[in-house]
Amino acid sequence: MSAPEGSRPDRSRPDRSSYRHWRTATTRWSDDDVYGHLNNARYFDLIDTAVNVHLAEATGTDIRRLPAIGVVAEVSCRYFAEMGYPRPIEMGLAVERLGTSSVIYRVGLFQGDPDAEGALASAEGRFVHVYVDNSAPDRPVTAVPEAIRSAVAPLLLD
Repeated sequence: MSAPEGSRPDRSRPDRSSYRHWRTATTRWSDDDVYGHLNNARYFDLIDTAVNVHLAEATGTDIRRLPAIGVVAEVSCRYFAEMGYPRPIEMGLAVERLGTSSVIYRVGLFQGDPDAEGALASAEGRFVHVYVDNSAPDRPVTAVPEAIRSAVAPLLLD
């Protein structure tokens, strides 16, 4: 039995227009595995960095000290093309969903000429933050903190 039309997530390879905020990461020799490809663990470092550095910069505060903090409830990565040292990686960030107590991010990783091979994502991460009470991390909060909400609302996809 097939799923109803429109019920499956978009699995196509995203392009640069799918993201709202950008930053660049430098690759290092040690980022590559023995085959000369970016190590899988490094993709997750980049996804985490894209989200949390944006939050820290956009709020102007140490996000670890807010009364409610985002804990990672889910993270995944889809791979489309190889990446590796020595070329920089551009990280595109967007918000797929801004909920009551959670945020779902999409992070596109791009490497290469934006007008050629770097026009499409080499990988895309999905990153879910659920906000919990900083003094009792096993308790979810009823709302994403306003400082975070203000920082991520401009990144919402249409």
